[in-house]
Amino acid sequence: MTNNFSPLHSLREGRWFKLICGASFQHLPAVRNLSLVYTLAGADCIDVAADPAVIVAAKEALETALSFGEEAQRRGFGFKGLPLLMTSLNDGEDPHFRKAQFDVTECPTECPRPCESVCPADAIVFDRTNNNFSGVLDQLCYGCGRCIPICPSNLIFTRAYISTPEAVAPLVLQTSVDAVEIHTQVGRLADFQRLWSAIAPGVNKLKVVAISCPDGEGLINYLWALYDLMKPLPCELIWQTDGRPMSGDIGAGTTHAAIKLGKKVLAAGLPGYVQLAGGTNNHTVSKLKAVNLLNSQLGDYSAKISEKPNPQYFPKSQNQNYIAGIAYGSFARVMLSPILDRLEAAAAKTDSLSASLILPQQRVNLEDHPELLWQAVSLADSLVSQIKSPNREKVG
Repeated sequence: MTNNFSPLHSLREGRWFKLICGASFQHLPAVRNLSLVYTLAGADCIDVAADPAVIVAAKEALETALSFGEEAQRRGFGFKGLPLLMTSLNDGEDPHFRKAQFDVTECPTECPRPCESVCPADAIVFDRTNNNFSGVLDQLCYGCGRCIPICPSNLIFTRAYISTPEAVAPLVLQTSVDAVEIHTQVGRLADFQRLWSAIAPGVNKLKVVAISCPDGEGLINYLWALYDLMKPLPCELIWQTDGRPMSGDIGAGTTHAAIKLGKKVLAAGLPGYVQLAGGTNNHTVSKLKAVNLLNSQLGDYSAKISEKPNPQYFPKSQNQNYIAGIAYGSFARVMLSPILDRLEAAAAKTDSLSASLILPQQRVNLEDHPELLWQAVSLADSLVSQIKSPNREKVG
């Protein structure tokens, strides 16, 4: 198996796959199982919430993956080593860093409760069997906001939170994550600078710094200002183009916004790499191929990957004219939800407590159910392999 720098090789070749578990998603069993499955399928990066418990759950999944790596390879999946572990931060209010909230006692009894059915994370429930819970399951909610406009009584609001410099500095310095991603927006340079000042002392320990920013007036000038503030970097730099946040599971059309924004940032010639996110799904790779934004010369990169990244190494500024990778969030999670639901059902059959109570943080390990594990990895592989082998026929 290759060493932990193979993800950087994928990034440089334009074959980078990132799983976004969710900046606000704190359901530990799901984070662990998703991280395990996508690692065995060949993911290059796992992005999780800046929560020590979530980071520990993801790290445990990566350690578990090592025990199944050889079998994954025998089965033809893309596992070649451990992915980078990334954590997400924000310098101000951001839709990725919020939770839905409402007072269930104010809900009219005759309400059809469309919020419950529209929630992609099953985070809104009413009268849970035997424990009479109604409301938002905080650990499951990742802040997509789809419940807000659909509430007939306008009762749902969001609770936002911001990564404070005092809180994130020890997180970056002490949790041994491989990468950080900072969510920002045009016009927040001072806020970004405060957050960056807290992170900077630990940047030399990182392999990747990613900047996630939605489109807006003056976007390119803002990104250049961020680059000037951060340089020189001792690691790789990724510009994540957040097209239509948390929407990839809605339909094929959501990926257009991600590609449009990716083209815009790519054309700006910023040092670093451009990676899509926000609305990415099963159609993203084929649409990138249609507009010639994938690397057509896989394997052309011949430079030796050293044990330490070159502080001044930014291939994009020299000759890269393709999208370096794709991050998948809601689509990647939702496509595995039927198998994870079956996992919980299987566990409930052998656990009397589970049969009577639905506990959001109950530990159910996918590797304890090998049939479901490899079904999940096969499904994840159908997504991961698209960017790894774009000429291979799409599965599903």
